[in-house]
Amino acid sequence: MSTFTIKRVDRLVGMSVLGSLLMVWLVLTGFDAMTQLVRQLHNVGKNGYTLNNAIVYVLVTFPRRAYEMFGNAALIGGLLGLGGLASTGELTALRAAGMSRLRIAASAAGVIGVLIMGVVVLGETAAPWGDQQAQAMQLRLKAGNLGMATNSGLWARDGNNIINAKAAMLSARGTVQLADVRVFTMTDDGRLSRFDWARTAEHEGSQWMLHDVRSSVLDAQGVHTRKTDTQSWQSSLDPQVLAQNMIQPQYLSMRDLLSNMAYKERNGESPGSYAVAFWGRALYPLNVLVLVLCAMPFAFGTLRSGGLGKRMFVGMLLAIGWYFLQQALVNFGTVYGVPALPANLLPAMVLALAAWLYFRRHA
Repeated sequence: MSTFTIKRVDRLVGMSVLGSLLMVWLVLTGFDAMTQLVRQLHNVGKNGYTLNNAIVYVLVTFPRRAYEMFGNAALIGGLLGLGGLASTGELTALRAAGMSRLRIAASAAGVIGVLIMGVVVLGETAAPWGDQQAQAMQLRLKAGNLGMATNSGLWARDGNNIINAKAAMLSARGTVQLADVRVFTMTDDGRLSRFDWARTAEHEGSQWMLHDVRSSVLDAQGVHTRKTDTQSWQSSLDPQVLAQNMIQPQYLSMRDLLSNMAYKERNGESPGSYAVAFWGRALYPLNVLVLVLCAMPFAFGTLRSGGLGKRMFVGMLLAIGWYFLQQALVNFGTVYGVPALPANLLPAMVLALAAWLYFRRHA
């Protein structure tokens, strides 16, 4: 078996796909950014939100938009690049010269694979950082430094303690302060043994401090209540984890997702959406490459004739179909208790099988 070496024809295919991909990527990301800017302009003037804030918001979220749009850009760009070669007869000439369909598809996927490495780095560094900055701006805009995690506030479990904070405030340093805090201390058999309420809770140094505290202890003699201005709170509750809970899991880096998953598992909770988001990020390169390979057959048949509009239509149709297939299978797995890894891996395996059957048939 001959070894794979990069030839001039590989460069021809690769440069054609690269040019189309970069053009589509720029258009998709730019359009998404402009749409978000228009939305942010409606918030100018509220709670001190300025035009500069709106522009900064769009800029810091641009890496995440580029990361999210790359898969669609790779799919549409690949079809445009190979479709252009097919319409001019160059793809037919390459086939006549003995270049297999799999080799042509591999040349296109190789260029995309190189770009994916940079996109993954972008998605693990600049994108999460930008989303956290943007979320902090949005929390200040929506509720004057208040951020509600759910309708009933922010909930957490810390050993035998169940914690509820009605609101989470962002301090000037970007750290989280809990407001209207309720700490329920349970016995091993599930009975309430202590209840603490505090106006605020702050993480100072290496420990939490409760302010304006009212504590109630339940025992055989009844309920004993006392009030204190400040009280040390021995809790392993991680303030960084609380801060990250204000950010949607899909916007966190893989390192932060692992941290959240480990924290929840230590407290006997299911990692849930964090596990789904983690494996979605981990399998992102595989999903993009498999999707591109499955789209390549259209360049050898459907796109051999027809113009730019037809290729764009086919590309968008495949991207939308893939999105709904992936979401349906992942949601199906979540509802029926399928672990996050196989639930996220199944869509890629379905497409990989389809691509393998096609290229095997036309070998």
